[in-house]
Amino acid sequence: MPTTLKSARTKTFADTAQQEVRDRVAQIIGEIRETGDVAVRTYSETFDRWSPESFRLSDERVQEIIATLDPQVITDIVFVQAQVRGFAEVQLASMADVEVETLPGVFLGHKHVPVQAVGAYVPGGKYPLTASAHMTIVTAKTAGVPRVVACTPPIRGEIPAATVAAMHLAGADEIWILGGVQAVAAMAVGTETMSRVDLIAGPGNAYVAEAKRQLYGEVGIDLFAGPTEILIVADDEADPFVVAVDLLSQAEHGPESPAVLITTSERVAREAMAHVEAILPGMPTADYAGPAWRDHGQVIVVDDLDEAYALADTFAFEHVQVLTAEPRQALEKMHHYGALFLGENTCVSYGDKVIGTNHVLPTLGAARYTGGLWVGKYLRTVTYQEVRSTETSGELGRVCGRAARVELFEGHARSGDVRAAQYLGDSYPWIDEAKARYAASSQGAGSLEVAGQA
Repeated sequence: MPTTLKSARTKTFADTAQQEVRDRVAQIIGEIRETGDVAVRTYSETFDRWSPESFRLSDERVQEIIATLDPQVITDIVFVQAQVRGFAEVQLASMADVEVETLPGVFLGHKHVPVQAVGAYVPGGKYPLTASAHMTIVTAKTAGVPRVVACTPPIRGEIPAATVAAMHLAGADEIWILGGVQAVAAMAVGTETMSRVDLIAGPGNAYVAEAKRQLYGEVGIDLFAGPTEILIVADDEADPFVVAVDLLSQAEHGPESPAVLITTSERVAREAMAHVEAILPGMPTADYAGPAWRDHGQVIVVDDLDEAYALADTFAFEHVQVLTAEPRQALEKMHHYGALFLGENTCVSYGDKVIGTNHVLPTLGAARYTGGLWVGKYLRTVTYQEVRSTETSGELGRVCGRAARVELFEGHARSGDVRAAQYLGDSYPWIDEAKARYAASSQGAGSLEVAGQA
């Protein structure tokens, strides 16, 4: 039986859907629908104290901003984006178009067609989150999206230069210093100065997440996401100090970010908890990490790794880090997670910042039914079909007629009948009757209206 050393209630989607948030988001979206840029500017002034002459940066202004950065920042951005792009290209190569002859002369196929316009939301607020630009924009461009609109908020009234550089180097076609619900709504519904997009990708706070939820259907989204989550599965060989550091690395995302340890070793559990308490006082982001650990941290001791993996699956967390003697066992044992991080040589922070897999991942249990953002999210798999054999078309027509009439879809049945009659010589009373009415019409070829009234 599991022994809980530190408990907390696991968060669900219901926790994020507060009525106050829903109502406020709906109000903002409604006003942007009605007054466009006027409402966008009003809410940018209200929430970000930001009201420039133009929210969109010109190419010249982008270059001026990039020139203010240390060259090492640019070098690192280029390196990380190369990792993201390289992995996305491998993923894209796995998505082959197909065509197959399923019956004599019947060809079925599918193609992967890029979404034509994507909105990439790159959160900011307290910190510049350049990595989100890599994850949303690089993958979209790798997929072949021709237009990517990138939005990010100002940070304390200033343009986040490193984020702008990341957006530009990732290939964004438009860069806007605009955040929050007003950015998401503007991208989704369009304004006088911003043309609407077809899909919105990227993480954000509860208001941004709710805006994506309310706009979904009118516009596509990558996935629903809440606060960042980390779950570590550890055995007796895990280093408790490393466990503590890695738990806090994700807790610093925000005061509502859950951090969970499931281990087969009570020693590792207790030492890791002690290390967390020792690290927190000197941690610059303790104002976020501390409350996250206090309110949403959990530590559970189990009998064996099979139990650990089974319990971890019930959380269905965004990030699962495996610090065990044989971490690759998790690939077979686990099913519900956004991303796995196997062994002490890797960590969730690598996935967040540098390694090349995408860090936009499902949270709040959504890993039970979806994966994270990847190049395939920007592609629509569309099908086509062609029947080259008249004989096969006639045979399909016979089956179509029978199958459609079982469902009382006479119009569908008649599409099949026409081909069975034309190619196989079948006879159908309704065809004879319809042609006779047509022939009897005084309007000849122009008698469709009369025939339809008969």
